[in-house]
Amino acid sequence: MSAPGEVRTDVHARIEAAFRDAGVTGFLHATDIDTGRQVAVRADEPVVLASVFKVPLLVAFHRQAAEGLLDPTEPVTLLPGDRTTGPTGVSVLLDEVRMSLRDLACFMITVSDNTAADVVLDRVGLEAVNATAADLGLPGTAVDGSGRDLLDSLFTDARASTFGEVWARLDEPGMLARLRALDPLRTSRSTPRDMTRLLGLIWRDEAAPPAECAAMRRLLGLQVWPHRLSSGFPYDDVVVSGKTGTLLTIRNEIGVVEYPDGGRYAVAVFTRSLLPIAVLPQADAVIGTAARLAVEWLRRP
Repeated sequence: MSAPGEVRTDVHARIEAAFRDAGVTGFLHATDIDTGRQVAVRADEPVVLASVFKVPLLVAFHRQAAEGLLDPTEPVTLLPGDRTTGPTGVSVLLDEVRMSLRDLACFMITVSDNTAADVVLDRVGLEAVNATAADLGLPGTAVDGSGRDLLDSLFTDARASTFGEVWARLDEPGMLARLRALDPLRTSRSTPRDMTRLLGLIWRDEAAPPAECAAMRRLLGLQVWPHRLSSGFPYDDVVVSGKTGTLLTIRNEIGVVEYPDGGRYAVAVFTRSLLPIAVLPQADAVIGTAARLAVEWLRRP
């Protein structure tokens, strides 16, 4: 059954066709933040969050800061042995690093730094992240562990010690089904509808006090990856803020698209490749294509 205000017309078929042409199974929810009008494609099915889990973590961090439960300027010293595996940020550095919690939160969003995210999660607490999700009305959202926990499960399930070994074994019979990290019922998960609700709360200053929501919007606007959601909106006067998630066959992004006329739209697109291919540009691109189809429909009279 469609939710109130949900669009069920030719846009649904066009989005499905785009996913199919890209060789992915796609899950999408897009909503006008101010009117509630919606477009949905499997919007209530559970999906793997991957690094998108860093957005509910960011909200929990800022709520605790607002309540005085933590000091965002608290300095943290990270030794070389403290690194969580990852391709960006502190994760790839070799020497001792000293940063504030809020700067680590910046890195976990803008460059999806796994080490930074795990340090913030350790400080905020896993229970607090899930309690925040429940308090904000996100029934399908649960963060099961840190980035390090996810990688440990991946290597254990694949009987591997490196990503290279994991990729080399993905074609083995039953391998994809064995990986908990790719199963939304056995890893950190959400639904597209939950994620657009969370974004709407941030953009309407309802997820935390206004100053904290403004700080979160700033960080989401600084994300450096231009090839997914923002690729669908190559216009100088349209602002796209977001957070990606990537893991083997999973490619995601959630974000907000803002137009100069004041229109603002929360979009969550989650995809799963039908084949275990490390580089799949069409899967990245279809996130922007599907988002554009949905937002353009929502902007029609």
